Amino acid sequence: MELVAPGRACHQKRVVEFGEWLCQEVIKAVPHRHFVFSIPKILRRYFLFDRRLLSGLSRCGWESLKLFLQETVPEEGAVPGAVIAIQTFGDFLGFNPHLHILGSDGCFYAEGMFRVAPSFELKDMEEIFHHKVFKMLLSKGKITQDLVNMLMSWRRSGFNVYCGPRIQPGDEQAMENIARYIIRASFSQERMSYIPEESKVVYESKDGKEEKVFDALEWLAAMCSHVPNKGEQMVRYCGYYSNVSRGKRKMLDRDGVIPSILQPDGSSKGHRKNWARLIQKIYEVDPLTCPKCQGRMRIISFIEDGEVIKKILKHLGLWEVKPRPPPKVQLPPKNVHIDYSDSQVPPCEDDLY
Repeated sequence: MELVAPGRACHQKRVVEFGEWLCQEVIKAVPHRHFVFSIPKILRRYFLFDRRLLSGLSRCGWESLKLFLQETVPEEGAVPGAVIAIQTFGDFLGFNPHLHILGSDGCFYAEGMFRVAPSFELKDMEEIFHHKVFKMLLSKGKITQDLVNMLMSWRRSGFNVYCGPRIQPGDEQAMENIARYIIRASFSQERMSYIPEESKVVYESKDGKEEKVFDALEWLAAMCSHVPNKGEQMVRYCGYYSNVSRGKRKMLDRDGVIPSILQPDGSSKGHRKNWARLIQKIYEVDPLTCPKCQGRMRIISFIEDGEVIKKILKHLGLWEVKPRPPPKVQLPPKNVHIDYSDSQVPPCEDDLY
């Protein structure tokens, strides 16, 4: 008989119960997807020293998903449903704040109706997300506009949005597996081994190909960095799945209604044409308005010839970009004389000659 540690058994029970409860009480029988929103390494330290920013990060993820999905359906007042789990750990317990979102693949509207979203470009949603995160951190005074400009100039900003395959209604096993995954513990007891003689902890990677050795105190510090503050919520319910929406439906005895699923209205190509209108909502500027005459611009043709593009950019003064100067390296001063007359530490023999 295998012996299981009490803490581990309690967590496994909690994970299983959460998956069952989520599928029975919260999630509706409509298509869903698993989304993951992550941020660049250079921004993670702000969340490490101020965990209150994690709630703002979850709002950024929800607003990005909500705004994007609402643009895919034509109905007024449509809203998606999402369960957002905040995770702060990576493979070796490094601090890596990111969001796991189990969201509806479309929007709910009217009384028990659901419109499936067409296929979309993740890069578009990623652009919304990083704009929301920058705006949030700027309003909190954590970063400066110079840092934003630097990150925007990088070829890869470090922001990433992952979207899993569509989960069809009725596939409760897949839904429960994702629900269990998004609230899993920060470390796995099976991948950890302790060396008492050296006070070391050896932790293996998920695939078992790599391992990292921690000092005992270093291991405790790594685990403590993922402990939530008192009253901190790590799982949030938004939109159609929010506590307020579910409470109102229960009062009207409509929470058990199975939504009628409608297929996407139009194609993904048609949705792509609305991207200019979506940018206008996010950045509060119309990209199709001429900056000189304020008139409405329209597409005349697409230029694909590299030489023609080069001539146009040269004419506008946009082709020659000044390279960033190399960092200044301060060399140590030469012929430095150290005066030990006021020091109480005796100089070594090399310093006497």
